[in-house]
Amino acid sequence: METKLLHITTAKGPLECQLAAGKILGALLADLRQKGLEAETMDRIAGQESGTILSATIRVKGNAVREAIQTWLGTIQWIHRPAPKLQPRSKSPYRPNHGRKNWFVGIFEVNPAEMSSWNENEIVYQSVRSSGAGGQHVNKVSSAVRATHSPTGTTVFVQESRSQMQNKKIARERIREKLEKVQSEKLVEVVNQTWSQHHELERGNPVRTFIGMDFKPKRLR
Repeated sequence: METKLLHITTAKGPLECQLAAGKILGALLADLRQKGLEAETMDRIAGQESGTILSATIRVKGNAVREAIQTWLGTIQWIHRPAPKLQPRSKSPYRPNHGRKNWFVGIFEVNPAEMSSWNENEIVYQSVRSSGAGGQHVNKVSSAVRATHSPTGTTVFVQESRSQMQNKKIARERIREKLEKVQSEKLVEVVNQTWSQHHELERGNPVRTFIGMDFKPKRLR
């Protein structure tokens, strides 16, 4: 069984690209699962409107993953064709007077090395006295926890529970969330830079094309 990471990005594209990215995410997940693979969205950055996204990272597990994702890697084109009776002139679902009808989104395979891992053993805990309301118990019992992830210096302070063990558990989860957020932001920046550099070249050679608001596939490369 192999695991691959895919990243969908609009490279800060307009709202139409964000809509296409949201629809592409759904189509990609459905296609991979239909092929018997495990596919889950690890992270996504929402777009400006409901159903739109700026980017998303997907983890794919299973057999023959490489073959399954190959036809999705590269530029995906969406051609917006409005219903003639409703919007005979509009080529954009959001901007009635906009003349452009072709929108592009990029899908890249992410090197697992770029998704840095972390170990719970790298966290250093310091017992401290809780602060705030709670009377003498709060002042005398050192149940609060300050946890620091040594390699990155990421620190959290937790005093929700009177149980130090429970506070440590909460602290680990919050550090994990912080590290994943930073990692995701760095990944988006790297992929968006790559996509921006190749955007103009790849626009004329999409690996997949979808048409209309119902997102019907046009062809495979």
